[in-house]
Amino acid sequence: MARIFWAEQPSTSWIHDNGAMNLSDPNFQLELAANIAVAGSILLAGRNNVHTWWLGIVGCALFAAVFERSHLYADMVLQFFFIAISVLGWWQWLRGDHGAPLPITSLRPRAWAWLAPLAVVATFGYGWMLTRLTSAYAPYIDSAVLVLSVIAQILMMRRKLESWWVWLLVNTVAVPLYYSRGLHLTSILYIGFWINALVALRHWRKLMRV
Repeated sequence: MARIFWAEQPSTSWIHDNGAMNLSDPNFQLELAANIAVAGSILLAGRNNVHTWWLGIVGCALFAAVFERSHLYADMVLQFFFIAISVLGWWQWLRGDHGAPLPITSLRPRAWAWLAPLAVVATFGYGWMLTRLTSAYAPYIDSAVLVLSVIAQILMMRRKLESWWVWLLVNTVAVPLYYSRGLHLTSILYIGFWINALVALRHWRKLMRV
């Protein structure tokens, strides 16, 4: 049976005793800046706009600091991956089709035959490692967010329609995780990301048919 190590609850000093947000607190300001940058990037991705990539790099750098302070180490590592993949994605969208912009395409069904088992194994493997080597909070759930986000981002880099299905799953898992860690603003934003992923899925379907 898997053992989940519950780390010490993070500081939420930016929330007053009456529940109001402390706008002058540096932790809140950092989280707010990260959310604004990433929200802009995700909205641009949903509109199939190449500027999503550079704005995403800024947001990921800020979120790395947010997650480090909340002991969500898998999510912190994930941000560095996103920065690297964003550079590649930026180039792919501009020049990935033999020097031409990469079109929206669909993932072949047989690809899920190996992708789904790989996701399960990677989630449990990384979650087990987090329980042994870190004080990570909810390591297996945190690991699932990382693994699924990696898959979604790689599919996004290749402009695959199915990336939005994976993002829907990521956001469904991430909302309660972040809320339980006191990242209330981030959890609310991820609800917006869930809605955006649904809208983006429909929009990309229309663009793919053109």
